[in-house]
Amino acid sequence: MSKLILLAVGGNALIKANEKGTAELQFQNAIETATTVVNLIKAGHRVVLTHGNGPQVGATLTRSEMAAQYSYRMPLDVCVAATQGEIGYYLQYAMWQMMQKMHAYVPVVSLVTQVRVDRHDPAFTRRTKPIGPFYTKEVADEYQKQFQWEMIEDSHGYRRVVSSPEPKEIVELDAIRACVNRGLVVIAGGGGGIPVFNDHVTEKGVEAVIDKDLTSSLLATQLNADVFAIATEVEYVFVDYQKPTQHRLDSTTAEECRELYKQGQFPAGSMGPKVKAALLYLERGGKHAIISDIEHLSEAIKGKTGTHIFASRDDFGSRAEYSSKH
Repeated sequence: MSKLILLAVGGNALIKANEKGTAELQFQNAIETATTVVNLIKAGHRVVLTHGNGPQVGATLTRSEMAAQYSYRMPLDVCVAATQGEIGYYLQYAMWQMMQKMHAYVPVVSLVTQVRVDRHDPAFTRRTKPIGPFYTKEVADEYQKQFQWEMIEDSHGYRRVVSSPEPKEIVELDAIRACVNRGLVVIAGGGGGIPVFNDHVTEKGVEAVIDKDLTSSLLATQLNADVFAIATEVEYVFVDYQKPTQHRLDSTTAEECRELYKQGQFPAGSMGPKVKAALLYLERGGKHAIISDIEHLSEAIKGKTGTHIFASRDDFGSRAEYSSKH
């Protein structure tokens, strides 16, 4: 049965750990995501793809700063927009290649996506999201004075930190929905979207970063996606991770998963944001969320692997029953 699937991948899907992150390498790495999308298309599904941009926006900021004496500086919201175009290009090109190879052509479009945030969000009173490159103390002090940046120190040096407000509304939602209804594969919400305020006349960009998983969750809700699939670095979510009692989470309900979340089973720096995004989608009316790695997501959609979180037990029964229906 054909389903609308919101597939969320991270920026590290294109720049792997310990990779330099050249454009050529990102084109190559995009093939893995493209293969998953084309497999879903061949199975009869419609796909909306969102992506992170952490490594890419850091590189864009670095280029902007290093070239400041020769050209204009790019504010953070413009950097996010630039990475949406860059990563959209990598993914579109890779999908075109795989569609030719796998004989399954569907038009693909990347949409620059703005996301409204609340100017009164408490996140704007504190800056906690690290972005961009590491600096020496001397450079960090200079930038802090010159640009009023807030900097934090960790084991690698100093980094700029910005606010990370919650997403409230997808500005281009109607355009995304129109493309989906026409049968296009849509790439949207890159890097969590470009954060904007609405001043009742126009949208105004904000120097902040929105969590990509929260934006993906909101978009999945607003599109009434049948499945919200989140790509991570592991095939399953684990409980008691790296402990003698570690075990994988196969199928569970939102209620059970929420209790595990409250127990601190999913750390904020790794699996926590993904589980939170899945739970928000289910709380807003979604039925089925999946967390797995990009390599296994096609099989996870079939119910054969991955961690599956359902709104309630009425929505699934057993994994075998789910798999036989799909």
